[in-house]
Amino acid sequence: MARPKGPSDRRGAIVAAATRLFAENGYDGVSLRQIAREAGVDAALVHHYFAGKEELFAASVALPIDPEVLLAGVDEQVLAERGRFVARAIVHLWEGPQRHALAAFFRSTISSTSRSRLLAHLVRRRIIARVAEGLPGDDDERELRASMAASQVVGFMIARYVVGLEPLASLPAEDAERLLAPAIQRHLTGPLPKG
Repeated sequence: MARPKGPSDRRGAIVAAATRLFAENGYDGVSLRQIAREAGVDAALVHHYFAGKEELFAASVALPIDPEVLLAGVDEQVLAERGRFVARAIVHLWEGPQRHALAAFFRSTISSTSRSRLLAHLVRRRIIARVAEGLPGDDDERELRASMAASQVVGFMIARYVVGLEPLASLPAEDAERLLAPAIQRHLTGPLPKG
Protein backbone atom coordinates (compact mmCIF):
# COMPACT_ATOMS: atom_id res chain seq x y z
CA MET A 1 0.00 0.00 0.00
CA ALA A 2 1.37 3.46 -0.91
CA ARG A 3 2.06 5.69 2.07
CA PRO A 4 -0.16 8.82 2.19
CA LYS A 5 1.86 11.97 1.45
CA GLY A 6 0.42 15.11 3.14
CA PRO A 7 -1.31 15.64 6.51
CA SER A 8 -4.82 15.63 5.04
CA ASP A 9 -3.94 12.53 2.98
CA ARG A 10 -2.69 10.76 6.11
CA ARG A 11 -5.71 11.72 8.21
CA GLY A 12 -8.04 10.74 5.36
CA ALA A 13 -6.25 7.41 4.91
CA ILE A 14 -6.62 6.69 8.64
CA VAL A 15 -10.35 7.48 8.60
CA ALA A 16 -10.88 5.43 5.42
CA ALA A 17 -9.02 2.44 6.89
CA ALA A 18 -10.92 2.74 10.18
CA THR A 19 -14.25 2.93 8.36
CA ARG A 20 -13.49 -0.26 6.41
CA LEU A 21 -12.27 -2.16 9.45
CA PHE A 22 -15.06 -1.03 11.78
CA ALA A 23 -17.67 -1.94 9.16
CA GLU A 24 -16.16 -5.41 8.68
CA ASN A 25 -15.26 -6.26 12.29
CA GLY A 26 -17.27 -3.96 14.56
CA TYR A 27 -15.88 -1.59 17.16
CA ASP A 28 -14.48 -4.22 19.53
CA GLY A 29 -12.87 -6.25 16.73
CA VAL A 30 -10.51 -3.47 15.64
CA SER A 31 -7.39 -2.02 17.25
CA LEU A 32 -5.69 1.30 16.54
CA ARG A 33 -2.59 -0.66 15.50
CA GLN A 34 -4.62 -2.55 12.87
CA ILE A 35 -6.02 0.73 11.57
CA ALA A 36 -2.52 2.22 11.31
CA ARG A 37 -1.28 -0.85 9.43
CA GLU A 38 -4.27 -0.75 7.05
CA ALA A 39 -3.72 2.99 6.44
CA GLY A 40 0.01 2.52 5.85
CA VAL A 41 1.03 4.87 8.68
CA ASP A 42 2.80 4.58 12.02
CA ALA A 43 0.52 3.92 15.03
CA ALA A 44 1.81 7.12 16.69
CA LEU A 45 0.34 9.11 13.81
CA VAL A 46 -3.12 7.76 14.58
CA HIS A 47 -2.72 9.13 18.12
CA HIS A 48 -1.53 12.43 16.67
CA TYR A 49 -4.81 12.92 14.79
CA PHE A 50 -7.25 11.21 17.19
CA ALA A 51 -7.45 11.20 21.00
CA GLY A 52 -8.44 7.53 20.96
CA LYS A 53 -10.49 4.82 19.36
CA GLU A 54 -13.83 6.46 20.27
CA GLU A 55 -12.90 9.69 18.51
CA LEU A 56 -11.66 7.82 15.43
CA PHE A 57 -14.84 5.75 15.42
CA ALA A 58 -16.97 8.92 15.54
CA ALA A 59 -14.93 10.35 12.62
CA SER A 60 -15.54 7.12 10.69
CA VAL A 61 -19.27 7.49 11.11
CA ALA A 62 -18.98 11.25 10.41
CA LEU A 63 -21.55 12.33 12.98
CA PRO A 64 -22.58 15.95 12.58
CA ILE A 65 -22.81 16.29 16.40
CA ASP A 66 -20.95 14.72 19.31
CA PRO A 67 -23.32 12.51 21.38
CA GLU A 68 -21.56 13.70 24.55
CA VAL A 69 -22.61 17.27 23.77
CA LEU A 70 -26.15 16.23 22.85
CA LEU A 71 -26.64 14.21 26.04
CA ALA A 72 -24.74 16.45 28.47
CA GLY A 73 -26.68 16.33 31.74
CA VAL A 74 -28.93 13.36 30.93
CA ASP A 75 -27.52 11.35 33.84
CA GLU A 76 -28.41 14.18 36.23
CA GLN A 77 -32.10 13.99 35.31
CA VAL A 78 -34.50 12.13 37.57
CA LEU A 79 -35.87 9.11 35.74
CA ALA A 80 -39.36 10.61 35.42
CA GLU A 81 -37.91 13.56 33.44
CA ARG A 82 -35.46 11.71 31.22
CA GLY A 83 -37.91 11.37 28.29
CA ARG A 84 -38.58 15.10 28.32
CA PHE A 85 -34.86 15.84 28.46
CA VAL A 86 -34.10 13.61 25.47
CA ALA A 87 -37.05 15.00 23.47
CA ARG A 88 -35.96 18.57 24.14
CA ALA A 89 -32.35 17.80 23.13
CA ILE A 90 -33.43 16.12 19.88
CA VAL A 91 -35.89 18.81 18.83
CA HIS A 92 -33.47 21.61 19.76
CA LEU A 93 -30.71 19.94 17.73
CA TRP A 94 -32.86 19.43 14.63
CA GLU A 95 -34.41 22.90 14.78
CA GLY A 96 -30.94 24.45 14.80
CA PRO A 97 -28.38 25.22 12.10
CA GLN A 98 -27.27 21.56 11.85
CA ARG A 99 -30.62 20.49 10.39
CA HIS A 100 -29.46 20.08 6.78
CA ALA A 101 -26.23 18.32 7.79
CA LEU A 102 -28.22 15.94 9.98
CA ALA A 103 -30.70 15.18 7.21
CA ALA A 104 -27.84 14.51 4.77
CA PHE A 105 -26.16 12.28 7.35
CA PHE A 106 -29.35 10.26 7.87
CA ARG A 107 -29.97 9.84 4.15
CA SER A 108 -26.43 8.70 3.44
CA THR A 109 -26.36 6.38 6.46
CA ILE A 110 -29.67 4.70 5.74
CA SER A 111 -28.63 3.95 2.16
CA SER A 112 -25.34 2.29 3.22
CA THR A 113 -25.20 -1.05 5.01
CA SER A 114 -21.68 -0.48 6.35
CA ARG A 115 -22.47 3.04 7.60
CA SER A 116 -25.70 1.78 9.19
CA ARG A 117 -23.73 -0.90 11.03
CA LEU A 118 -21.18 1.67 12.20
CA LEU A 119 -23.94 3.97 13.41
CA ALA A 120 -25.62 1.10 15.28
CA HIS A 121 -22.35 0.37 17.12
CA LEU A 122 -21.90 4.04 17.95
CA VAL A 123 -25.49 4.50 19.15
CA ARG A 124 -25.23 1.41 21.33
CA ARG A 125 -21.91 2.40 22.92
CA ARG A 126 -22.25 6.17 23.30
CA ILE A 127 -25.97 6.92 23.45
CA ILE A 128 -27.96 3.89 24.62
CA ALA A 129 -25.51 3.07 27.40
CA ARG A 130 -25.75 6.65 28.67
CA VAL A 131 -29.54 6.91 28.50
CA ALA A 132 -29.96 3.44 30.07
CA GLU A 133 -27.99 4.31 33.20
CA GLY A 134 -30.22 3.97 36.25
CA LEU A 135 -33.29 2.66 34.41
CA PRO A 136 -35.41 -0.10 35.98
CA GLY A 137 -34.47 -3.75 35.52
CA ASP A 138 -31.30 -5.72 34.90
CA ASP A 139 -28.69 -4.86 32.25
CA ASP A 140 -30.61 -6.55 29.44
CA GLU A 141 -33.87 -4.80 30.34
CA ARG A 142 -32.18 -1.40 30.60
CA GLU A 143 -30.56 -1.86 27.19
CA LEU A 144 -33.89 -2.97 25.70
CA ARG A 145 -35.68 0.04 27.20
CA ALA A 146 -33.07 2.48 25.91
CA SER A 147 -33.02 0.90 22.43
CA MET A 148 -36.84 1.08 22.24
CA ALA A 149 -36.63 4.76 23.21
CA ALA A 150 -33.96 5.20 20.51
CA SER A 151 -36.28 3.61 17.94
CA GLN A 152 -38.93 6.17 18.90
CA VAL A 153 -36.43 9.01 18.48
CA VAL A 154 -35.12 7.74 15.13
CA GLY A 155 -38.65 7.28 13.79
CA PHE A 156 -39.55 10.80 14.91
CA MET A 157 -36.45 12.33 13.30
CA ILE A 158 -37.00 10.56 10.00
CA ALA A 159 -40.74 11.30 9.88
CA ARG A 160 -40.51 14.98 10.87
CA TYR A 161 -37.17 16.13 9.49
CA VAL A 162 -36.06 13.73 6.73
CA VAL A 163 -39.31 12.62 5.07
CA GLY A 164 -41.43 15.62 6.13
CA LEU A 165 -44.47 13.55 7.11
CA GLU A 166 -47.46 15.82 7.69
CA PRO A 167 -48.92 17.02 9.95
CA LEU A 168 -45.93 16.16 12.19
CA ALA A 169 -43.48 18.08 9.98
CA SER A 170 -45.44 21.35 10.32
CA LEU A 171 -46.09 21.25 14.06
CA PRO A 172 -44.41 23.98 16.08
CA ALA A 173 -41.25 22.65 17.73
CA GLU A 174 -42.73 22.93 21.23
CA ASP A 175 -45.74 20.81 20.24
CA ALA A 176 -43.54 18.19 18.58
CA GLU A 177 -41.41 18.01 21.72
CA ARG A 178 -44.49 17.64 23.95
CA LEU A 179 -45.71 14.73 21.81
CA LEU A 180 -42.34 12.98 21.66
CA ALA A 181 -41.43 13.19 25.36
CA PRO A 182 -44.12 10.86 26.80
CA ALA A 183 -43.48 8.27 24.08
CA ILE A 184 -39.79 8.17 25.00
CA GLN A 185 -40.61 8.14 28.71
CA ARG A 186 -42.99 5.20 28.31
CA HIS A 187 -40.18 3.09 26.82
CA LEU A 188 -37.71 4.17 29.49
CA THR A 189 -39.76 3.64 32.63
CA GLY A 190 -43.21 2.27 31.74
CA PRO A 191 -44.25 -1.34 32.26
CA LEU A 192 -42.95 -3.75 29.63
CA PRO A 193 -45.45 -6.12 28.02
CA LYS A 194 -45.33 -9.61 29.48
CA GLY A 195 -44.57 -12.28 26.93
